Amino acid sequence: MATGELNPDHHPAQRAAKAVQHYLNTRYGSPYRLFGLQRVYSGNAEDVADSGRKYQLEISVQEMISNTTGNCSAEVLFARGEPRRSAQVQASCEELLKIDTKAQEEAFYQQYKMNQSLLSAQHLPDSYGHIEPDMKPLWHLGTVASSFVMLNESTENTLYNMAQVANVTQLPTENNQLKFDYHILLHEMVSQEIIHWKLLFTWSPAEGVKVLQMEQLRHCHDCEMPPNTN
Repeated sequence: MATGELNPDHHPAQRAAKAVQHYLNTRYGSPYRLFGLQRVYSGNAEDVADSGRKYQLEISVQEMISNTTGNCSAEVLFARGEPRRSAQVQASCEELLKIDTKAQEEAFYQQYKMNQSLLSAQHLPDSYGHIEPDMKPLWHLGTVASSFVMLNESTENTLYNMAQVANVTQLPTENNQLKFDYHILLHEMVSQEIIHWKLLFTWSPAEGVKVLQMEQLRHCHDCEMPPNTN
C-alpha cells in the first residue's frame, strides 16, 4: 500500500478519513450533533515500525443537523498484528465543536425521561427513505452509537456507513441515563455487505453515549439495500 503523499480522492485517504468521522461521533455526537465527512484535502501515509500505518489528514467535516462545515487536522493509526485493535484517532476540529446543542439535548432528555410509555420504533428510514421529524433524533442517536462499532471495525480495507435503524426500544431509565436497545444495519461499502448489530447503550446530555454491549448478528449477503439518507 502506498506511502508518502496520497491522492485525497483515492481509497486509502478516504477510508482513513471515514475513521475520523466515526471518532468525532463517538466523542461529540448526540441526538442533535452528527458529523459527516465532506472532503479530504490532503493526506500522507507512513509505516510506523511494527505498529502499523499512520495517516496524516487535512479534511472538512460537516455537522449534518446545523449544516455547518469546518476543517479538521487528523491523525489515524491502523494497527497491525493480532489481536486486531481499533483505529487510533486524534483530531482537531475547533470550529465544529463550538456548535451549541445544549437546549435541544436537554429537551430531548426530559421528554424521554418522563415518558410514561417507553418508546419503540422500526425502520428508520422506511423503504422510501423517509423519517418522521420526531424520529430523526433517534436516527441521529443510533448513528452516533453505531459509530462506536464502525470505528472499532474500521481497517485500511473497509468503509462503513450507517444504513438503517431496524428497531429501537427505549428501556427504563437507569441512574439518570436514558437507555436504549437498537438493532442497526451497517453497509460495508467494499464488500457490499449489510451487517446487523445489536447495541445496548445509555445517553444523557452530561455523559453522552455509553455503549454497554455490542453484538454482531447474522451476516446478510443478499438483503435488500436500505435507503441512504445521506
